[in-house]
Amino acid sequence: MSESGKADARPSVAPAPATADGDAGAGLTDSGGVRSMVERWKMDGAPARARLLLRALAWLFSLLALVVMASNQHGGSQDFRKYPEYNYCLGISIVAWLYATAQVLRDVHRLSSGRDLIAPRKASAVVDFAGDQVVAYFLISAMSAAAPVTDYMRQAADNLFTDSAAAAISMAFFAFVAIGLSALVSGYNLSMEALV
Repeated sequence: MSESGKADARPSVAPAPATADGDAGAGLTDSGGVRSMVERWKMDGAPARARLLLRALAWLFSLLALVVMASNQHGGSQDFRKYPEYNYCLGISIVAWLYATAQVLRDVHRLSSGRDLIAPRKASAVVDFAGDQVVAYFLISAMSAAAPVTDYMRQAADNLFTDSAAAAISMAFFAFVAIGLSALVSGYNLSMEALV
């Protein structure tokens, strides 16, 4: 080809290569990268906020369950300490409250700082899922132990002691529901970490 043919040829449409300072071509990659980061933050943020709300509810209900059960002392045979099922329910309510407290504080730290206290994300997702499952199982087992005793005593006499025990069991049930739903969200997060 002659020199004039080369001068008449159209310039290439390929993007300019990046320079040493990264100015050329930065518009395309940065806007796409920022857009995908924002979309991922919105998708990651919704389950994280839902999990925080559910754990805050579990914290509240487990606190109510342990306060109501611990204050269920009316003298004589109407004392929760005389029944191992109620002691077990109280102990599990304390465990659930401590777990929910730790997870709420961890979720608040994670949402505010963007960093988790447990370094690898997959390990964090496994800890969340396993912890929610174990605490939910403990809560349902405590309720299933205490509910028949309460039902049996209510058939003989319906009084403040049995009403307080039923209220504590109900609060433990609501804590179980909140932790169980949190386990679903944690399972979703774990499955997303497995795909990444």
